[in-house]
Amino acid sequence: MRVGIVILPDRRWAQAARQWRMAEEFGFDSAWTYDHIGWRDLVDGPWFDAVPVLTAAAAVTSRVRLGTMVASANFRHPVHFAREVTALDDISAGRVTLGLGAGGEGYDAAVLGLPELSPRQRVDRFAEFVTLLDRLLRDGQADAAGRYFRAVDARSTPGCVQRPRVPFVVAANGPRSMRLAARFGRGWVTTGRRGDDLAEWWRSVDELTKRFGEAEAGAGRGPGELDRLLSLDAAPVFSLSSAQFFADAAGRAAELGFTEVITHWPRADSWYAGSETVLEQVARDVLPALRSLPGPGASWS
Repeated sequence: MRVGIVILPDRRWAQAARQWRMAEEFGFDSAWTYDHIGWRDLVDGPWFDAVPVLTAAAAVTSRVRLGTMVASANFRHPVHFAREVTALDDISAGRVTLGLGAGGEGYDAAVLGLPELSPRQRVDRFAEFVTLLDRLLRDGQADAAGRYFRAVDARSTPGCVQRPRVPFVVAANGPRSMRLAARFGRGWVTTGRRGDDLAEWWRSVDELTKRFGEAEAGAGRGPGELDRLLSLDAAPVFSLSSAQFFADAAGRAAELGFTEVITHWPRADSWYAGSETVLEQVARDVLPALRSLPGPGASWS
């Protein structure tokens, strides 16, 4: 069982650098940041772009994997994003994992003044986004004439450090997005279904896990071939409420076949409000125990 942590890009680098260093020192396997122009009510406060933040994080770490949780087509174009990803993979010496999602409603979907899309249209756009990004990063050159994205002799030379490209972790709860995850992903990430009842949330996670297994089989992927990541803090209770709560949640995720769980760095207030003391206790007492949990799935190495 691997454990990742999300560090929101809402602090100036003079303060944020400490968090990224400590994420590696604490022994987390991966460290992620949100990829938004602005996020929920935090849009009124400080917020920084994911790519330069991850680039800076690569410079102050040497082991931990770095990634977006998750990048979407709400404001990114595959042609330019491929250049950014290629550079980030080079600077980090091949430590990038690219989390990708269809994008939803909210600030990112509205800030550019583009027409509002239905859920079906967002998945249509996502399919074009992932397909073109995959081709660019794998082949180094691509043309496209889709409804949402076009490319004319687009390039991604010299290519990624990781071959054939950086691994994709695809966020998916619906059947079409799950099929994209099974086709293009090295891993699948889920948030479960929204709700205020913790038991019901876990039931939704169990249900989605079974559905993704069907998508895997339909894509010809073998059992355990893809990693499965669970965002624990999509649940109605913050995973770092206590060290024991986190340990119980991670253990339950392992029983459901997940190979990695993801928590969030505790913030002083608002979203993911909590104590760094609990984070330190988890790093000291829980992470070593989770290393011994058996789990299926591919290795990033």
